[in-house]
Amino acid sequence: MKKILIVLAVASMAVFTACSSRQKAPEASNDAAQAVLNNIFSRKSVRSYTDQPVPEEMVETLLRAAMSAPSGMNVQPWHFVVVNTRETLDRLAKEIPNRMLETAPLAIVVCGETMLGEGRPNPNWKLDASAATENLLLAAEALGLGAVWTAADYDARADAVIEVLGIPSNARPLCVVPIGFPAGNDQPKDKWKPERIHYNKW
Repeated sequence: MKKILIVLAVASMAVFTACSSRQKAPEASNDAAQAVLNNIFSRKSVRSYTDQPVPEEMVETLLRAAMSAPSGMNVQPWHFVVVNTRETLDRLAKEIPNRMLETAPLAIVVCGETMLGEGRPNPNWKLDASAATENLLLAAEALGLGAVWTAADYDARADAVIEVLGIPSNARPLCVVPIGFPAGNDQPKDKWKPERIHYNKW
């Protein structure tokens, strides 16, 4: 498994180096740091997938990465619904609707507990679940998978996801992430905008 992950990570770095001429990672002090930066800069939204199943070991790696995210007061309110049956993927694709789910062999629905103990609201659940989602997306990139963040936290779509997946009342979906091996040759976008940076004062 470790050998597979290393090969996939190296392949992902090679694709980034060959394909991205506009956006380059800053110089790093060592190979490990450069690998991390390359992975961040090569992440992109992938919306079409082959029908190749995502191995269970990769799914676990994605979830481990997601759960390594920072969490306010270390509450870790996140829950992840792994959807890997064609029947449920098709139902979600129809009810949300979400065309990416029509071809994706896998989706991970990132949810958060909206209440803390003693009935207190959890104001940080969206922030924590968002951090977990970004970790998941970066892990997918490192593994040679394609993924895309699709929002689920507005009423009509959230209600549909809750209904299809049986999410309990103390939790809410933040997003649905279709995942699979890319069917195309998607490229990362250059999002570097120095004019958006402010030092000491806006």
